[in-house]
Amino acid sequence: MSDVAALAGVHKATASRALNPSTSGLVNTATARRVKMAAEQLGFTPNSAARSLRTNRSFTVGVLLPDLTNPLFPPVARGIEEVLNAGGYTALLANTDNDEAKERTQFNALLGRQVDGFIVATAQREHPLLDEAYESGVPIVLVNRCTDRRLFPWVSGDDATGMTLAVEHLLGLGHRAIAHLAGPQTMSTGVTRARAFRHAVETAGIGPQSAPVAVSRAYTTQAGEYATHELLERHPDTTAICAGNDLIALGALHALKARGLRCPQDLSLVGFNDMQFADEFQPPLTTVHVPHFGLGAEAARLLLERLDRYEEKGHPAPMAKTVLLPVRLVVRASTAAPPPRGA
Repeated sequence: MSDVAALAGVHKATASRALNPSTSGLVNTATARRVKMAAEQLGFTPNSAARSLRTNRSFTVGVLLPDLTNPLFPPVARGIEEVLNAGGYTALLANTDNDEAKERTQFNALLGRQVDGFIVATAQREHPLLDEAYESGVPIVLVNRCTDRRLFPWVSGDDATGMTLAVEHLLGLGHRAIAHLAGPQTMSTGVTRARAFRHAVETAGIGPQSAPVAVSRAYTTQAGEYATHELLERHPDTTAICAGNDLIALGALHALKARGLRCPQDLSLVGFNDMQFADEFQPPLTTVHVPHFGLGAEAARLLLERLDRYEEKGHPAPMAKTVLLPVRLVVRASTAAPPPRGA
């Protein structure tokens, strides 16, 4: 570092700040460029181990994801990694398979690696592990889901607005028999979207008998297919469905095909998330677009801010705020006017 500073004509501390992604913004742009050119010329690479010893940080962050086979989570992980890497941190990803015991094992393993904090996408409404983590003071930010106790900063798409947009779209097409295939009610996303659905149909003057809610036991295609069959057995006059997510919607498409129903000619369908390949469904899925890359990026920014506060004050300052990112409705071919009565 001393050689780099001498070649660049700056103090050693300035050279150190210029080469640290988390502090490079504090250095004049021209000076930072000169330092980086000097480092390249000398073949100097910052030693992260030495940096960790100086700062008592590992510059790693544990990221708990519930299901890496779900197309929703890879873009979340990419957003997290991009911001953490720019800040000089490395993300250590762990998949829990939505299993509580596995999650606890992964969490403890990451703690053993001395991660500086966590970004957690696995939150249930009741989550003992996170309650324990809060008591221990581990810096944590939640992404996409939150707990009922709202102990941690939390980043999500605006689920309530998204579901309202979906219902209003179907109302505008003329639907009055609209059902909701809700996500699991153990998760904040399932509860928030179901609550928003009920509010939207009530505002439109539609009673619960004409706007039933069926709960899918999981955010999966199989669970969505099963829930759709149950729904249509009880409410065969349904002309449109708002699904809790795109995988549930895909399951609904399978169920409609099995029952000899066409989408959207016999029944319209709206998903939620706009996951990868939703535009390749048959028919292409009308859905609520959630900026998953942005969720991950914002969660990482919140955690870096929290870690800075931790370093300054010796404990994470209270920051249990909610950040809701805007969503939008993407209209494709799975929605249309309801079929004529008696058709």
